[in-house]
Amino acid sequence: MHQLEISDLITAVEPRSGHRLPVRRAEVIQQLLESGNKRAARIVAELPTDQDGVLDPHAVDRLLISVHTELQRLSEELRIGERLVHLLGPLFTAIRSTTGQPGPYRLVDVGCGLGYLVRWLAATNALGADVELVGVDLDATLVCEADRLARAEGLECRFVHGNAFDLPEAATVYVSTGVLHHFRGPALAEFFQAQAASPAHAFCHFDIAATSLAPVGAWIFHRARMRSPLGRHDGVVSALRAHSDETLLRAAAVPGIRALLYEPRGAVNPFCTTLRPVIGVRPQLEAPLRRALGRDARRMVGPEQLAGTTR
Repeated sequence: MHQLEISDLITAVEPRSGHRLPVRRAEVIQQLLESGNKRAARIVAELPTDQDGVLDPHAVDRLLISVHTELQRLSEELRIGERLVHLLGPLFTAIRSTTGQPGPYRLVDVGCGLGYLVRWLAATNALGADVELVGVDLDATLVCEADRLARAEGLECRFVHGNAFDLPEAATVYVSTGVLHHFRGPALAEFFQAQAASPAHAFCHFDIAATSLAPVGAWIFHRARMRSPLGRHDGVVSALRAHSDETLLRAAAVPGIRALLYEPRGAVNPFCTTLRPVIGVRPQLEAPLRRALGRDARRMVGPEQLAGTTR
């Protein structure tokens, strides 16, 4: 059966404007039942509605903030910030050496949620003072909460409600964590094409590694660490929906971009692999990036090398 995440169904926005649209509970339940997921349908059936059967947006917002707060804790435990900087640091080093410009450079986090990554980067100054940090999300409530947290923490970063590819100021590098598996079919290639069509120099997107053990590990981990039934459900479904290494590289290999995978499936311990990045750079950046990575450049492969790595 086609796997559906509850969080994708209980909110809806107009993609360009970000304007919120009403969602009828009965329609969400029907979608879930048609996909064979009775448990998810029962979770949605517990959510409050108005007299017309439309999900209460305030209740949905409170639930999503609660789930994303738990996800932030998981990101801290999995040291997601450090893992991204391991690649983003050399990537910005390569960009600086290639462009010869003093900056500022701009990192844009696509689907930032509560902005954990952007806020962590701002708090640690891990990428340097010449990198502007921007988080973007189509969910206005999550963006407002991310902005509130950043202001309370006194951080130099900003958050925008809208489409990450429609910002008035171009990104230098696009990043995301746990976003790619939400794109299905042609939408995945369109996601990468939008970045290739922009002035951005590169992208670095981390998502769940599609290993045979990922769903089992996700069930154990989320059962132990997530309190919300929605968070537990969606965490496992996310692992089931994860794209294969081959799918990611095919989708990311769009004109003008050199697609690379870091730590491909056959080169790592499946018990230890949680998130894996797909990287895209302008062709002239690949050699400087490999130099900046040093010995770790061996862990980065292109489509032509993947078949031999994953046997």
